[in-house]
Amino acid sequence: MHPARPPRKTAVSPSSPRLGVAFAVLIVANIALAFGPWFVRAADTGPVASAFWRITLATPMLAALALAGGARPQRLPGGLWALLVVAGVAFAADLGTWHLGILRTTLANATLFGNCATLFFPIYGFLIARAWPTRTQGSALVLAGVGAALLMGRSYQLDPRNLAGDLMCLGAGIMYTGYFIVMARVRDTMAPLSALALSSFASIAPLYVFATILGESLWPTQWGPLIGVALVSQVLGQGCMIYALGKLSPLVVGITLLVQPVVAGAVGWIVYGERLGLPDLVGAAMVAVALVLVRRTPRVAPAPATPHLTD
Repeated sequence: MHPARPPRKTAVSPSSPRLGVAFAVLIVANIALAFGPWFVRAADTGPVASAFWRITLATPMLAALALAGGARPQRLPGGLWALLVVAGVAFAADLGTWHLGILRTTLANATLFGNCATLFFPIYGFLIARAWPTRTQGSALVLAGVGAALLMGRSYQLDPRNLAGDLMCLGAGIMYTGYFIVMARVRDTMAPLSALALSSFASIAPLYVFATILGESLWPTQWGPLIGVALVSQVLGQGCMIYALGKLSPLVVGITLLVQPVVAGAVGWIVYGERLGLPDLVGAAMVAVALVLVRRTPRVAPAPATPHLTD
């Protein structure tokens, strides 16, 4: 797949129409990704096997979309291939661990812990990429963190029935942060669909090996949930996420990940009776306020090392 033209590292106001589109795409990405745990629970394969099919079914579609968008196969630098492989392995580890955790805790918990990149990815931006926040953006991050804590609700008592799943999803979220960091580097030189198609391809073999080692049932009798997780979570959700990752700062991407537990909590409530209490609802409102703050605040021009792109 062909690389995109080198990006221009320029400061752009968040009121820019292009950044407005990127922010809207990011919201769509998080809503789509929030439905992933529902599909995983509905699948009749093992949890890691469902992750394998999510990637295996989605990769040809992503490649076709990349080619339709003008990408053409060509030789890539060895360093870029290495980053794509690292991203693919990190994403495979994230998905496999997260899918195991989904079956052992609530949908809201799985999504919240699995998206601890909400905090870790902005911290990477602050410390490594030097994408320092404004005072209001820092306040939004704190507000989002408190909202996330409230969204945990009764789960913060770490019920023994959910503890193993919570810890698995937390580990998955740490690996997801690593995937974000590597893919932000890849997006410096590659178009989003090309980057996602190639990194997804690199995830297939590790997930197959992981599922085989665990002795999981690989072949489904019902393909609906697997097709759903491939189309909704990987093609739509992850496709939109990788696009936004190349346009917005780590802080904006990180805070917006908290849309996912809000949506997943609603799905869990409606489908599985995993009721949300008052702390959950207050937490959701705080996340919404944080999103408004981070969206409206002017951004400081990034230092050259930031993974933020504005092309």
